[in-house]
Amino acid sequence: MSSLGPAWPERAAWGTAPSLRAWQTAAMEDYLSRNPRDYLAVATPGAGKTTFALTVAAELLGRRIVDRLIIVAPTEHLKMQWAEAAARAGLPIDPTYSAGKGKIASDYVGVAVTYAGVGVNPLAMRIRTERFKTLVILDEMHHAGDSLSWGEGVREAFEPAARRLALTGTPFRSDVNPIPFVTYQPGEDGVPTSVADYTYGYAQALADHVVRPVLFLAYSGEMQWRTRAGDEITASLGEPLTKDMTAHALRTALDPSGSWMPSVLAAADKRLSEVRRHVPDAGGLVIASDQDSARAYAKLLRTITGEAATVVLSDEKAASKKISEFTDNDKRWMVAVRMVSEGVDVPRLAVGVWATTTSTPLFFAQAVGRFVRARSRGEIASVFLPSVPNLLTYASELEVERDHVLGRKVNDDGDIFAAENDLLAQAEAGDAASDDLISTPFEALGSEARFDHALYDGAQFGHEGEVLSGSDEEMDFLGIPGLLEPGQMRELLQQRQADRRRPKKVEDERPADTLADVTTHEHLAVLRRELNGLVASWNHRTGQAHGITHAALRKECGGPAAAVANADQLQKRIDRVREWAMRKSS
Repeated sequence: MSSLGPAWPERAAWGTAPSLRAWQTAAMEDYLSRNPRDYLAVATPGAGKTTFALTVAAELLGRRIVDRLIIVAPTEHLKMQWAEAAARAGLPIDPTYSAGKGKIASDYVGVAVTYAGVGVNPLAMRIRTERFKTLVILDEMHHAGDSLSWGEGVREAFEPAARRLALTGTPFRSDVNPIPFVTYQPGEDGVPTSVADYTYGYAQALADHVVRPVLFLAYSGEMQWRTRAGDEITASLGEPLTKDMTAHALRTALDPSGSWMPSVLAAADKRLSEVRRHVPDAGGLVIASDQDSARAYAKLLRTITGEAATVVLSDEKAASKKISEFTDNDKRWMVAVRMVSEGVDVPRLAVGVWATTTSTPLFFAQAVGRFVRARSRGEIASVFLPSVPNLLTYASELEVERDHVLGRKVNDDGDIFAAENDLLAQAEAGDAASDDLISTPFEALGSEARFDHALYDGAQFGHEGEVLSGSDEEMDFLGIPGLLEPGQMRELLQQRQADRRRPKKVEDERPADTLADVTTHEHLAVLRRELNGLVASWNHRTGQAHGITHAALRKECGGPAAAVANADQLQKRIDRVREWAMRKSS
């Protein structure tokens, strides 16, 4: 470390981190030994890219290699977040600066702007860059390839910069827009592929205990909807379906008026309660497709928890303030439309619910990145997913590192790297573009949730047969302790699956409990099992899907989904199914 200047590492300790992590130290040594004009650091979300970048900035400013700093971020909120982190590191940054504003107060050593702002007036940013020896930090650099105008604007504005430090924490896409200041080399197939100067992937970060392991909990279930032609379709989420049917089944599941979302939100809240036994301030985040759905999910959460959820909408002026307040308090749930998907730092988020139809690998990595930031050893992140093939694929490939590929044909049918259809800039302006299926006419009629399986470290764990929401089998996974080492989590999942598969010994069998012998929880479980058994029998007898039968029972007898219904409501449904059977027999 003798090659490092006197400004390092003390400056990094001024609020960004008590000390640098091993990967940050290694990346810092690599950067200072090479002194490159352009440097691309790829590090998994939650690893500490901000700390690394600000440490580089402090060192270069301390050595007088640069005089000014420009930080380019994807969103307005992230500008503020960068400015706050820089202030803690002793680097005052003006986050209110806009291109063409001219001079800034002498108190500042730099400014923070957005990619969209650079694209609007790149010439003004170029003039500022030329006036000083400038270090440009390009946060989430892949956004410079979101549109041709953004990429050209970044290139024009920052071509004169003395140093450029590019950062990203998410997989690059395949498209034809080269990202400025990124080096490309031919891959094995001859296609130009981006080359990072330093890479720190999720697998490495997990081994170093820098990020949390993620337990994915996948939910399927019966869905019913009506097409534009008036046809009523019934299908099971998670089964092999056409692309259109999968899209409609997913939208039906996410419909707030159905039974799937209330059941999954109730399960997620149970999981959050278990995590909060060990991590008292742990919070949950629901990622919604649009504002109406976000508000509806918040109402469902209030019914489930008795506590109001924080709702963050991208066009609200108070959005950043709400996120900051949620970061510092101990409220249970936040519901957001996209804008919390990337870069936003809420370390206490531990449980997530995927409730959006947006399903690209880039967005998935951004969203899951909100839950992996580790604060202490043993913390587990839990993310609830619909059983949709592409989402499950992304979850199983969480540790795969991807580079930016140029010139490959992009289409939505066969390429999981299909380009984003809705740019983050559109999401910031409003949420009309957040649902890529909104133009397809259809009407959701009913839904039912079933626990499908858990996915951890690329392996699936679950039970044989159907596992309905609210069942004891589901609780085997929802009740997993909130503090476990990665190896302990794997062993526990394997043990629970093995226990369920092991034949029951004769000596373990005993007469069934009477109602007088069981608790309320056990009584409800008995009634749910009886109801589910009768519904299954009705299915064999009539061919009517389980979800349709449950929806019909709710319509006739009233009450919420079976997972949250009380004993009287469950008993009424049991009696009604028996009445149906008697009438059909007679």
